Amino acid sequence: MVYSITYRRPVYIDSSRSSFNGNEKPGSIGGSIGSGSTTVAAGIPDALSFDRVISGGTCPPCTTRDFMNYLIYIERSAENLQFFLWYRDYCQRFAQLPASERALSPEWTVEKAEADAYAATTTAGNKKMSPEVTEILKGTDFAQTKATISEFNHAPNPFHTPPQTPDDRSGVISSESGWGNDASTLQGSRKTNFVEQANVAYEAADVRLQPFTIQPFREEVTRIIAAYISEDGTRQLNLASKERAALLRALASTTHPSAFRQVIHTIEFTLRHQAHPNFIRWSICNGNRPRVIFARGLGIGGIVAGIITALLITLSGASRGWRAISAIGFMIGIATLIAAWKGMCVVLHGMHHRHLRPWELFADEDDASSVYELKKGSFDSLGSTNSYENEPWVAKYDKRNIIRKVFDREVWIQEPALRQIQDTIFLQAILGAILGTAIFMAIFIPVPNGNML
Repeated sequence: MVYSITYRRPVYIDSSRSSFNGNEKPGSIGGSIGSGSTTVAAGIPDALSFDRVISGGTCPPCTTRDFMNYLIYIERSAENLQFFLWYRDYCQRFAQLPASERALSPEWTVEKAEADAYAATTTAGNKKMSPEVTEILKGTDFAQTKATISEFNHAPNPFHTPPQTPDDRSGVISSESGWGNDASTLQGSRKTNFVEQANVAYEAADVRLQPFTIQPFREEVTRIIAAYISEDGTRQLNLASKERAALLRALASTTHPSAFRQVIHTIEFTLRHQAHPNFIRWSICNGNRPRVIFARGLGIGGIVAGIITALLITLSGASRGWRAISAIGFMIGIATLIAAWKGMCVVLHGMHHRHLRPWELFADEDDASSVYELKKGSFDSLGSTNSYENEPWVAKYDKRNIIRKVFDREVWIQEPALRQIQDTIFLQAILGAILGTAIFMAIFIPVPNGNML
């Protein structure tokens, strides 16, 4: 079974072409994930939609893990998906809190955001002094001071027994990512580091914190600020300065998921309308770059061989019927070239195989691929940077000769919808080859014999 013969792959969308129109963005993350009501980009069947991929309803090579690997190694924007997955889990955990704890973090409404933004621009006390004035007034009663997270953490807590942050973080946060034994505080210097990064972010946005906060998940939100929102965060999101300042003002007042509303809309829009279509387009390619280039060369070679065969027979004294032999070269060459131009190798497609990705090739060298995945830690929302240049497979793959890369290891494609797309592209290549061959035959067959050979 194939799709429409007029099927076209998803168009590659460059990051510079992504325009974030507020009217086009999804209304809420809760209303889009799993709802099935959002539109699917052209060239992407419902079986490979963004919601299906994120919810785990697809098979390799179109799983959430494959999507994450694509964003890490190809598009280099994995922080968007990591933040998106963390926020989805955070909304679920926040909704499971007792009503008494949820009440400590009121919803951040649009009216509050507008009022806070207006106050931030009109209140003189919120304006920063120039470095020269600050130095002159240092140590005097007129010196500008600002409370920081570290000051709040070391101040005596008047409530004595605040509710602890729930420790059910198995879905997102690793037990090795810096939480203490009581799952409520960070360990040692790691805590100081994240707190200082969050302080810098708040100060840069000229945001004043509320002291003695007992809001749920406050410490986790602090770590998220340090990792994703801070300008020197390990997984800094690509946010405009106004977006970052508005988010920090909201987080200074509440840890309610609605504080992330504007930012998560931007992230989700980017994932749905740029990263996901590019991922599906990339997944359709069943061969690595050396193999695809090799296939294109074979296609061109087949066409050239067909032309040479047709010329030789035409120039000879053989009857015109023998010129049909050149159709074999034209058919094979044109079909191979069309498929290769769309990133497919017809030989691999005949077996419904694909090449292993470079980072997958060496996954089994440590006894199991699961060991490699655990080391990567890309699904740890508060993990390290997404840089991969120092990973062992990079140097190993660079040392492989070109012949070995062309004939690298293969694996069966498990996702049925992806196989259907490839079947459709192969059928298009065959039909294109038939048309091209007919044109070449129409050119060579009417020519009279040359009787020169």
